[in-house]
Parts: sequence; structure tokens; C-alpha cells
Amino acid sequence: MATTADVHPVDEIPPVRQLAAFGLQHVLAMYAGAVAVPLIVGGALKLSPADLAYLITADLLVCGIATLIQCVGFWRFGVRLPIMQGCTFAAVSPMVLIGTAGGGLPAIYGSVIVAGLAIMLLAPLFGRLLRFFPPLVTGTVILIIGVSLLPVAGNWAAGGAGAKDFGEPRNLALAGFVLAVVLGVQRFAPAFLSRIAVLLGIAAGLAVAVPFGFTDFSGVGDADWVGVSTPFHFGAPRFRLSAIVSMLVVALVTMTETTGDLIAVGELTGRKVEPRPLADGLRADGLSTVLGGVFNTFPYTAYAQNVGLVGMTRVRSRWVVAAAGGILVLLGLLPKLGAVVAAIPAPVLGGAGLVMFGTVAASGLRTLARVGFKGNDDLTVVAVSVAIGLLPVGVPTVYAKFPDWFQTVMNSGISAGCLSAIVLNLLFNHLPVKRGSAAGAQSAGLPVGGGEEAVEQPREKAV
Repeated sequence: MATTADVHPVDEIPPVRQLAAFGLQHVLAMYAGAVAVPLIVGGALKLSPADLAYLITADLLVCGIATLIQCVGFWRFGVRLPIMQGCTFAAVSPMVLIGTAGGGLPAIYGSVIVAGLAIMLLAPLFGRLLRFFPPLVTGTVILIIGVSLLPVAGNWAAGGAGAKDFGEPRNLALAGFVLAVVLGVQRFAPAFLSRIAVLLGIAAGLAVAVPFGFTDFSGVGDADWVGVSTPFHFGAPRFRLSAIVSMLVVALVTMTETTGDLIAVGELTGRKVEPRPLADGLRADGLSTVLGGVFNTFPYTAYAQNVGLVGMTRVRSRWVVAAAGGILVLLGLLPKLGAVVAAIPAPVLGGAGLVMFGTVAASGLRTLARVGFKGNDDLTVVAVSVAIGLLPVGVPTVYAKFPDWFQTVMNSGISAGCLSAIVLNLLFNHLPVKRGSAAGAQSAGLPVGGGEEAVEQPREKAV
């Protein structure tokens, strides 16, 4: 019989009380992002309020199911790590274009189903590409993930993008208060409470927000008590070639992003992601995306927001995130509960987000600390990849005049930075050295002929 010491922290099952608290914390961290995609797409298609509410509850339900598949797993589906699943923002622009071009939601769902099947078929190939993700690449990608998420937290802290009172000092003061509570709990509270610092910070922020008029609970009264998403609620899917092609590009982008997120969680939890588990995780993404197309929602991917929460709380159990998936299923089946969570004001989430997303970036720096950085080549890989990854974050319209497929790939700072890091690592560390003779390269301490072994050995010595 296995003792607690024999069980990896990823597989440990905390007591029910802790499962509920830790799981709710994960739900609050990703809720705003989860409902943003159906709100944006539904708004662009000018859906009625009832149809918008239906999209949101369907999204929450499939978010929960997708998270359970990823964390618990079955057969060859699921990476079995603490990974939260949600709708990918990479698909928003293509879906809006598909929907407004006359295809409506049925054309979107047809392309989403095909994209999900393609992800499942391509998963083993991506698994074999894992050798192109040494610490130099993974650390860079994790750093880009964290830094690219910080503007999201900034927008929340200021009141939420598009809010009438965006940037008002009282919004930033509320976000600052939440941040202070999170830091205070993490520094001074007992061990268990410090692990739910984000949850306590959000609760404290909500307690302050209510009397000061930050919250609006009017949507709670209008929401139904029970709601079940039925397959193809908006009509049978339509399979249009142009829509499918654009969604296949999105599939490649989300696979790249998910790969970075899975590797990041593997680093944080101490369970390195090998090619087979990576393929299983991507296959779960594909299955969830197919379910999204069937149950009236959208493509799914790992949520980087929750990667930061794992790193900050040091709670590595996948069963905690599975509990979060169960909570999302309940929210999807009980719209009134979902409306209560939706009433949490954006500045409250912003204060917590600053800590979580900064933690992701810091984790990337920790991974990069394992790299030797002998010479300037590795520095160049990091510098250029971070620059390319943050370009669309700092200048959102930089690629506005490029083709749609190019924008789909490059407007995601995570996928752009990830592709850049992979290509530059191959260029500088895997191609044969051409800086003079082999003898000259050896005298300079450079590997003759490059290759993975020649690159990785000095880094292992530096650990």
C-alpha cells in the first residue's frame, strides 16, 4: 500500500475542504477569460440576451468537462497535470469573420469540429517535437506567457476594457487593496491560508466592493436556476472550406500555446512533460474542441492564467484543478450561480491577476537560470524571442495590414514568441558551426557540428 511519501504531489488528493477552496480559487482566476470569448463572439453576431446567456452557460459546462478530461484523463486523453481548460482567444477574430460573413454560428461550429479532429490527429506529431524545447526555449516561452498576460491584469485593475470608468483611481485603489491582501496573507498567514491567498484576496475585495457600489447583481435575478446545453442548439453545423482552413490555422496556434503551458506546469510541479503525456494533453484539447462544436461553444486550450496560480500557491495536485472543473460544470448547469460569480468586479480580479501572471514570468526566469549563457547566442535567442512575443502585446495593430492567417499566428504573442524561440534555437545551437575552422571553434569552446548533445551538456553542468 502506497504511503503519502510514495505519492507524487501532482497525484495527492487534499481533504475535501481544501479541494473546494483551492478549486474555487482556480475558477475565479479564469472565469473572466472564460466568459469573454462567448461574449465577444455573441456580441459581434448580434445575438439576443437569451442566446448570449445560453452561450455562456454552454461554455462553462464544456470548460468543466474539458478540465476534467485534462486533469483526470482516460485512455490516451489528458496530460494528468493541474491544467485548467478554457476557450482560446486565438479563435475570436476568425470566428467573428466566419459568423459575420453569412455563415453564422453553424458555420463556426462546423469549422470548430474539424479543427478539433485535426488536433487529435496531429497530437502525436507535436509530442515528437518535444526535443526542440530545451530549457532555453521553455524558459523563454514561459517568460513570454507571463509578461503577455500582465496587460490583461492591468485592464482588469483599471475597470475592464471598455468600461465607462476605465482608469478611475477608485478602480486601481480596489485592485491595490486586493493585491495588498494577497501579499499579506501569503507572507503572514499560516501555511494553509497562504495557499488560498488569491481566494481570500478576492473575497476581501468583494466585501469592500459591495458597499462602495462596484458590483451589479441585477443579472442574478434574471438568470435561470437550471440550464442544460443541448447538441446543435443553433442548428446543424455547416462545413465551409474557407472557414475550415482559417480554423485549422487557429488549431496550430492553440497547439503551440498549449505545448508551452503544459511544459510550464511540468516545470512548476516537478513532473517533466514527456512526448507521450504531451500528445495525450493535446489530444484532450482536440476532443474538448470537438465537444465545443457539438455543444454550442468554441475551441479549447490550456489557460495560462491558472499556470501562474499553481506556481504562486505551490499546490500541485491535479485533483484540485479537477475540483475546479466540477465547479465549472455546476456553474454551467446552474446559470444563477454563474451570474453570481460574474458579478465580481474586474478590479478585484486585476489585483489578484498581477500576482499570478507575474509569477508565471518569474517561473520563466527560474527556468532560464538553468541555461549556461556562454557567449551571446543564447542571449540573442531570448532577446529576439521576447521582443517578437511582446510586439503584438505592446502594439496590438502592428500586423493589421497583413493577411488574416498571418494575423492569427502572429497576433498571439505566445505563439509568435514560441515559434521564434524554436527557430532561433535551431539556428544558433543545432546547425553546424560556420565561424571558421573546426579547430578555431574548439579553441573558442564552441561545439563542432552543433547538435542537441553538444548544446545541452554544458547546461547540465551549470545546474
